[in-house]
Amino acid sequence: MSTRKAILAGSWYPASASGCQTEIENFISELNIKKDPTRTFIGGIVPHAGWYFSGSLACNVIKLLKEDTPPDVFVVFGMHLHPNSPNYIMKEGAWETPFGDIEIEPALANELINRFPFTIETAQKYSQDNTIEVQLPFIKYFFKSAKLVPIGVPPAVKSLEIGKAVTEIAKDLGLRINIIGSTDLTHYGMNYGYLPKGTGDQALDWVTQENDANIINAMTAMDPEKVINEALENQNACCAGAVATAITAAKYMGVKKAETISYATSYDKSPGDSFVGYVGIVFEM
Repeated sequence: MSTRKAILAGSWYPASASGCQTEIENFISELNIKKDPTRTFIGGIVPHAGWYFSGSLACNVIKLLKEDTPPDVFVVFGMHLHPNSPNYIMKEGAWETPFGDIEIEPALANELINRFPFTIETAQKYSQDNTIEVQLPFIKYFFKSAKLVPIGVPPAVKSLEIGKAVTEIAKDLGLRINIIGSTDLTHYGMNYGYLPKGTGDQALDWVTQENDANIINAMTAMDPEKVINEALENQNACCAGAVATAITAAKYMGVKKAETISYATSYDKSPGDSFVGYVGIVFEM
């Protein structure tokens, strides 16, 4: 089986299993979120910066998905794409993590390819991407036997049909799935060429209390088209297609509620005039 290398291990997150485990244990302690055993979560929205900045949010979302009966497959939507970008998918092989490889679920991936146009990525030929890879050690740590379908979708209404199809195909195949949408929020400052409110405290307040708040409200309202429109108009989600498609899939799975578990910015760890927003959201059945 061909394996896609973990090209960000050792930079965006630790390269060793022991290093990743130490970080994960710290992330769990940092947020200290206790799960109510009466609640069931089947997915969520996670940030994808280096673990130093946003790892605790992503880690705790994925940890909250643990149930007595684990999912067969994680469908992870991500990639930095524009509205006219193609769809991307891996249909076979595996993806390396410090805890061991995660196998691709071929039946689900291939049925999606039969229904929609995709650019096929392989272990040898792929677009360098952080949005999906940084989640994989968390998935492998908490769900040792789960397989993976990694998908890149553009911020366009047509992507939502893929979210719906994922749930239909999984049901037909008898697969239990969890759904993840990967995005960071507003990229503000000179580093990103986006300064509508200048610099200083007023800029930080605008991002945290207005621009990021608006996109988070669209996410927790589970309104996928509003997520796409809001992001395209206000640059407050870098992977709006991934989030909107994940929300669509979750709704077709019967999810009735999306809840924010934590919000942060890179300013919290590294104060400056350029910073990025992050949110962790769970989908509850």
